Amino acid sequence: FFAFGLEKKYDGILACYHDQGLIPFKLISKGKGVNFTANLPVVRCSPDHGTAFDIVGKGIADYKSLANAFALAIRIVKNRKSKS
Repeated sequence: FFAFGLEKKYDGILACYHDQGLIPFKLISKGKGVNFTANLPVVRCSPDHGTAFDIVGKGIADYKSLANAFALAIRIVKNRKSKS
């Protein structure tokens, strides 16, 4: 799937196991990806790098994935409100 670039045809990726989907996703999203957990009563989005405690205070963190996580969460909340 990932090896052939098929992920480009879809808006999301569903994997049976966390590492089956997230590891290749992190590689192809180049630090801009968002991890979304579906089917929860609350919106749960996170940057693809997770908490990144290992880089805290080093001045090497990139904000793009975090900004994308906030943007996606806002879109989902607005979408849920419009359907209720």
